[in-house]
Amino acid sequence: MKTYTLTVFAKSGEKLLDENFSAANDQEAKNIGQSKLEDKGYAEHTHRCVSPDAKLILFHR
Repeated sequence: MKTYTLTVFAKSGEKLLDENFSAANDQEAKNIGQSKLEDKGYAEHTHRCVSPDAKLILFHR
């Protein structure tokens, strides 16, 4: 398992969420990240999810 980081930002630049989670691969991490965003109501906020090797998995501006 790898540890991925999901970060959500307000328009002001303030971090609204900065959370780590584990996933077996990038596709699973993308699915988990999208689920977390929808569950917490952040799907339309600026967000990113990065892999342990700094690969951008999810991004919305």
